Amino acid sequence: MYSCILWDVDGTIADASAGILPRLIEVFGSYGMTPPPAEELSHWIGPPMYESFQRYGMDADRAADAVERYRRLAARDGYAASVRIYPGVTEVLRAVAAAGIPQATASSKPENQVVAILDHYGLSGLFTAIVGAQPGAEDKASAIGRALEELAARGADVTRPVLIGDRVHDIEGAAEYGIPVIFAEWGFGEPAEGAPAEYRAGSAEALLPLLVTDRASDPVS
Repeated sequence: MYSCILWDVDGTIADASAGILPRLIEVFGSYGMTPPPAEELSHWIGPPMYESFQRYGMDADRAADAVERYRRLAARDGYAASVRIYPGVTEVLRAVAAAGIPQATASSKPENQVVAILDHYGLSGLFTAIVGAQPGAEDKASAIGRALEELAARGADVTRPVLIGDRVHDIEGAAEYGIPVIFAEWGFGEPAEGAPAEYRAGSAEALLPLLVTDRASDPVS
């Protein structure tokens, strides 16, 4: 059905919230700021943090500094610390690779962190390309564009890509390239965020038939 598959990471492949949320609270505390409630902080997982800090009221310079503070904390803790892979996702990644369909990450998470997580769980070899955010280009569309470029450079067919993600910014980034999205309902996005997606998957088990068979389940209405 698809010639290649692009994966979001936070909220789709991996749940890093156990480490992300305490670090965000520590960053806000370093400025003497009260962090948003925990239930709101969870919605920061996935979108570029630089944008999220600005939405919370920081100017561009302070937001950039806050991102750097956060990254220093992540490096201190270890990029794969407190990260878990969502149930069933490893099996989907392996099944897709076994079917010969090229896969790439297209994450707003810094690329070195994506590599560290996939290496830690022995998943890196299942991907044709591993792409994350680069300094100065942290938006989802930039990551998607680079993922397509790297897949094509490695001989992958990129004529029929699909993105799997859990947030509206995944859908918006994919739309810039006309790429359909499968909305991962197990992630951090609100159900309404997935409304523009072509399909929804409530679990990794439900996702697999959308990727490796000729017949997918019902489209999103």
